[in-house]
Amino acid sequence: MPTLSVIIPLFNEKSTILEIIRLVQEVDIHKEIIIIDDYSTDGSREIISSINANNIQVILHDNNYGKGRAIQSGIAKANGDIIIIQDADLEYDPSEYSKLIEPILSGHADVVYGSRFIGSSAHRVLYFWHYVGNKFLTMLSNMFTNLNLTDMETCYKAFRSETIQNIRLKENRFGFEPEVTAKIAKTKSRIYEVGISYMGRTYEEGKKIGVKDGLWAIWCIIKYNFY
Repeated sequence: MPTLSVIIPLFNEKSTILEIIRLVQEVDIHKEIIIIDDYSTDGSREIISSINANNIQVILHDNNYGKGRAIQSGIAKANGDIIIIQDADLEYDPSEYSKLIEPILSGHADVVYGSRFIGSSAHRVLYFWHYVGNKFLTMLSNMFTNLNLTDMETCYKAFRSETIQNIRLKENRFGFEPEVTAKIAKTKSRIYEVGISYMGRTYEEGKKIGVKDGLWAIWCIIKYNFY
């Protein structure tokens, strides 16, 4: 069975980090877990620094660089055959890993996106304009990449390690999503989507992405598809 590398970028998620680690550990797949703390100030850093498990590696950033940089740090350290990105906020369910990586294991895919907008799994009902923004960014990305993704901005992306580790990534913050999509598209990799559940949270509950990140994503779509 191939080894899975689960990359968890972390910033100020002390209330959920231990629970997400528990849920990831419960997944019956041979795996390593790489947690990258992006200079948390709420106690998350101290919590993960005290973890003692053979399959968990902790990386501590010396500054708050952003989610994209944390993911880059994790990819560089990953030893598994397949790499999955896992947010630390409990919006995405690790029990769905097997569904996410099945197209790779069966030899059909090099990259799999977990879409929040297809399938019959449960989805929390939240912000209309956030939904519209996600659909717009996905459509704009698709126009440039000539892909037909339904959810470019999803956290759940699984990659064959050799596919993602051969791509040079630059974006430090939430621009990671459009950047990696543009660069994956240029490699002519086989990309699949599977429907996933989504238990989104409100801004009061800690959601961090905002309007400025959406505007930057537009710039990244143009930048990484043209240049």
